[in-house]
Amino acid sequence: MIIGVLNILLEIPSAFSLKEKRRVLNSLKTKLKSKFNISVAEIGEKDIWNRAEIGVALISDDTSFCNEQLGKVVDFVDNQHDVVVLEINQEIL
Repeated sequence: MIIGVLNILLEIPSAFSLKEKRRVLNSLKTKLKSKFNISVAEIGEKDIWNRAEIGVALISDDTSFCNEQLGKVVDFVDNQHDVVVLEINQEIL
């Protein structure tokens, strides 16, 4: 069993309140879950209205598939107009 994990630090320039931040993050999480069939959760920066940290997890039996899917997730998030990717940490366990 191979576990792929991403930690993505995001800036949300359009958010000026925690409510707006939640709206953007919920939309992003829903898109990621439906498009890639992965687990996604907000894991940090919860009290800062213009920043967020999300965690992504993927389980597979193939390391190359994990790397490929996580790369696609990063590309997808990077192409979203509501968020700016500040930092990405990837691990394959």
